[in-house]
Amino acid sequence: VLPLPSFNVINGGSHAGNKLAMQEFMILPVGAPNFAEAVRYGAEVYHTLKSLIKAQYGQNAINVGDEGGFAPNFQSADEALDILSMAIEKAGYVGKVKIGMDVAASEFYQDGKYNLNFKEEDKTKAIWKTGDEMIEIYKGFIEKYDVISIEDPFDQDDWDSYQKLTEAVGQRVQIVGDDLLVTNPKRIAMAIERQACNALLLKVNQIGTVSEAVLACQDAKKAGWGVMVSH
Repeated sequence: VLPLPSFNVINGGSHAGNKLAMQEFMILPVGAPNFAEAVRYGAEVYHTLKSLIKAQYGQNAINVGDEGGFAPNFQSADEALDILSMAIEKAGYVGKVKIGMDVAASEFYQDGKYNLNFKEEDKTKAIWKTGDEMIEIYKGFIEKYDVISIEDPFDQDDWDSYQKLTEAVGQRVQIVGDDLLVTNPKRIAMAIERQACNALLLKVNQIGTVSEAVLACQDAKKAGWGVMVSH
């Protein structure tokens, strides 16, 4: 059984020179009947997104970040999610293609808060959010944009915020641990006990051996989690 492909189509965070603090915005073709159609859905939304970005932001805005997604000078996550939702609608895949995010929040976690303006030199203009405020932001994304997967929404050691968000969204949204779990069975066991997330990002290179990576995957599945694989 082939996995559902996820397409990284907008880049921010440390991977891009725009103002987006959050690292990746992805499309997930959950309504496709098979893998080939899922790839087609993703490709069509990607090229529709390219056309929309070019029309709205100009030719230079369709250059891509280091992971292949577009990196126009978006001012906020809402701006990125708005145009991504438009691309899904224009391509004809509303309800069939959903949105996922890799926030990589450890990148902008400073002094116990989340600095959504961490790439600006003028730190006096920084936007600092508590874990609870970030939870409200994510809940807004889920309701407004039908986001169904959020990876690393908090710092890798902010267990309390992970637990609160996972409890708030239940099973309707994947809360994916990457920096939180680092494919380590010991950290996965902690996350299961604390109910800190409900999905694993599986990376063999994080834990260093195939056998430990297999164990990590098995433990996650036994707990009823989803598993995403980063190649």
